[in-house]
Amino acid sequence: MINIDFLTLKAFFIENIDFIIGARLQKIQQPTRKDFIFSLRNNAESRKLYININPQIYHICFASAENLERRNLIIPQKPPMFCMLLRKYLEGCRIFDAKVIENERIIEFHFETMDELSQKRSLCLCVELMGKHSNIILYDRETSIIIGCAHNVGSEKSRYRELQGGLKYIYPPVSNNLSNELKNQFRELSQEEIKNYLNTENFRPAIWDDKYTLFKELLENSIKQNSVNEMLDNYYSKIQEQMNLSNEKHHLISIVNPKLNKINNSINKISQLLQKRDYTDKYKLYGELLTANLYQKKDYQKEIELFDYINNQNIKIELDETKNLKENAQRYFKLYTKSKTTKEKSEHMLNGLKIEKDYLENILYSINLSETLKDLEEIKSELKIDDTKPKKQEKAEITKININGFDVYIGKNNKQNDYIISKLAKDEDIWFHSRLCAGSHVLLKINDKEPNDEIIFECCKLARKYSSASQPSKVGIIYTKAKYLRKPPAAPLGYVTYKNEKEILV
Repeated sequence: MINIDFLTLKAFFIENIDFIIGARLQKIQQPTRKDFIFSLRNNAESRKLYININPQIYHICFASAENLERRNLIIPQKPPMFCMLLRKYLEGCRIFDAKVIENERIIEFHFETMDELSQKRSLCLCVELMGKHSNIILYDRETSIIIGCAHNVGSEKSRYRELQGGLKYIYPPVSNNLSNELKNQFRELSQEEIKNYLNTENFRPAIWDDKYTLFKELLENSIKQNSVNEMLDNYYSKIQEQMNLSNEKHHLISIVNPKLNKINNSINKISQLLQKRDYTDKYKLYGELLTANLYQKKDYQKEIELFDYINNQNIKIELDETKNLKENAQRYFKLYTKSKTTKEKSEHMLNGLKIEKDYLENILYSINLSETLKDLEEIKSELKIDDTKPKKQEKAEITKININGFDVYIGKNNKQNDYIISKLAKDEDIWFHSRLCAGSHVLLKINDKEPNDEIIFECCKLARKYSSASQPSKVGIIYTKAKYLRKPPAAPLGYVTYKNEKEILV
């Protein structure tokens, strides 16, 4: 990733100075501590100036509506204190001047406003885009006294200067060196060529993968952008979208994993108890042997040795010496009944836990498969995770492809899987799924024509591709007609049982 440098900031400023000078600041919004949106209007045109002071992706641009949406910015109902301060002093004011500090990543916007005594007052909104030191400072231009900062900097954080209300604003220490980003762009050029590039205003912005440049010829295979602003907006909104997606994935995984670990522990404990304490068959055998040997009249003893006709050997059976053989036989039959009931309940519980385990493993698979925040919103909705952010409820977009005239649907999460099997699937349609691992439901629509083996195998490959199985391994893909699917009562989303299935190894 490339960080914004002085030359890029200057290019942005030169390109947009005609709009900036004279623009009226109509609205100020602060979605997070690091994000700011300033709604400006000039020459019958409105734009949104977006400023990000996150140490990882600090930048400034006029953001398009589409890229603002990609950034996933949510305006809080209660604005932060610094936002309220900016609104108090700047909202409704015009920018009468602006400048970029030479060789620094600092841009200033000068405003004229009125104080409480209706006297003119000149204020400066200073945007510093300097990595972990990025900040926004509002100060009085006549006295240089700071009115407020996006975040205060005390002596414990910086030896060079403090930034907080009431102190005098001073610029950071001067640096005449080119930034690392510029050095990388110009690393194969002579000093004279570098000088020519630095002095030009004929910018040719372009983007390629995780890099951008003001001069397209310096970056091979790059895609030309219409403007410097478009380059900054497109480049950083994409990175921000990827960061948000990654953070949201980690958040959801941190919610699902503890639940899955808890279920795995419960399954292990119940399975071990069933193995260690499953005396059902033994109690039944003891009861039957004692009943068959009542004629021996060996009552009120501590134990009895009898022939086990099932295992063809003699065994010793412990007895309650206060009871006769018949009562001991009844005691073992009661123990058998109790053990059988416990075993059945444990197996039923174990089966339910395994269903829930499969469900959560499929959730994890769906999280990792998600490519957009919209996909993750569906999963959050499915998990009933409370979200204070107001979101528009949009219909799930299920992946649909065509294979030689046949429509094939692929679910990305349990909500989509459930929609496929409950709404889209008809009796003769064919359903595909990976065996013994989490994966997407794949549905082949049958429209009065039978698919050949090639179509079936292509669908199997899709089910293999959209599964949690490791890539080098072979995976069994099961498929059957939709009419043989059944969703058990109270089963989680996307869970089905099936019969009459066939299997192909992919």
